[in-house]
Amino acid sequence: MLGEFLKYIEENHLINKGERILLAVSGGIDSMVMTDLFVRSGFETGIAHCNFCLRDKESDKDEKLVRKYAEDHKIPFYTVRFETKKYSMDRGISIQMSARELRYEWFEKIRKENGFDSIAVAHNLNDNIETLLINLTRGTGIAGLTGMRNAGNRIIRPLLFATRHTIEEYCRDRHVKFREDQSNSETKYTRNKIRHLVIPLLKEINPSIEFALNETAERLSGINEIVSDVIENIRKNVSIRVGNNISFDISKLKPWLNNKTVIYELFRSFGISGSNVKDLCKIIAGRTGGQLFTHTHRFLKNRKEIIVSVFSEPENESYIAGSVSELKKIPWILTVRISSVTKSFKIPSGPETACLDLETLCFPLIIRKWRTGDFFYPFGMKQKKKLSDYFTDKKYSRLDKEKTYILESDGKIVWILGERIDNRFRISGNTKKALILKGSQV
Repeated sequence: MLGEFLKYIEENHLINKGERILLAVSGGIDSMVMTDLFVRSGFETGIAHCNFCLRDKESDKDEKLVRKYAEDHKIPFYTVRFETKKYSMDRGISIQMSARELRYEWFEKIRKENGFDSIAVAHNLNDNIETLLINLTRGTGIAGLTGMRNAGNRIIRPLLFATRHTIEEYCRDRHVKFREDQSNSETKYTRNKIRHLVIPLLKEINPSIEFALNETAERLSGINEIVSDVIENIRKNVSIRVGNNISFDISKLKPWLNNKTVIYELFRSFGISGSNVKDLCKIIAGRTGGQLFTHTHRFLKNRKEIIVSVFSEPENESYIAGSVSELKKIPWILTVRISSVTKSFKIPSGPETACLDLETLCFPLIIRKWRTGDFFYPFGMKQKKKLSDYFTDKKYSRLDKEKTYILESDGKIVWILGERIDNRFRISGNTKKALILKGSQV
């Protein structure tokens, strides 16, 4: 197995000469075998162990085993203890996802601080196949059927060539010490159900199922590269970035609406899954104002475009400033200053700047979201105009409207932030002090 290990590393260019590798070692059979292979190969390594404090004394025994191995072989050892359950509850995610986030963030921190080039994790061929089958049962695109990558983002997986059976044989032959996590034998987790119930049935049909599925994943990986290039070309043709949002031209999307695979691949990075592709197509073909939310993004139909924006919790609806100095504490007000209006005074230009007659303002001032029925007297005009009509004239999208804040004084709109001031608060021949605000919308 040592020869296959070195061959796999060389053929896949996982490690360059002289590089230092940080080994992620749990104490289980896979990571301990991986560590033994690295030690025998003569690579310069360090060992990183996470204690997730999920199995009480058993977790401490895992740490003790890995620590002793590092000491016996004079390998730098790094360890950390996580409050995994608390992390899981605070973020509302599973224990498994919490452990994943915690360990990879910490591995990268240790890698950077101690000058390691890569982080080696001990995923094997069976892990890869299990991941493929899990993705398949949950619904996925081609990318989800390609399995794990053997390298990426400073992570390498040098055991992806080895089956679990091969690793167990090596462990027996080399008398490698490891600790068994009893939860691995339980079938309450999806991965364990695949491992203990599904794979054995598939092996009855094809005893070499691991290799067959792995070869299929490799072929799909090649196909995925081709598909990715095609999708990227389509994406460049049908979309443009506008500020923090991405706008998709509906007229250019229409030829693809009957091809759900193309739509899925175009939008899957925004949280679209196979189950809501049809809903997205209905939004695209529907009326202005239609919306769809994923756990990460929002899709909004606006006339001839689909606007994709990052989904976030609603901002505070209003802010109150009891004085000029308190305006500085309000979001979207970037600068605040008072200036005497003399003959040499020049009114700053630009919609991001409001130059107001200070004496016409009545504190406290309020910054709030605009509301239906709001009206103002646009700068330079003597007639009032509803904000809704003003936004229509300016071709504001629904998303633009939702992000619009106004500055209010004594029930009167003073300024549409980043847009236009009210004529009643302009600088006039009688103005003595000017309040100059610079700000922007969200």
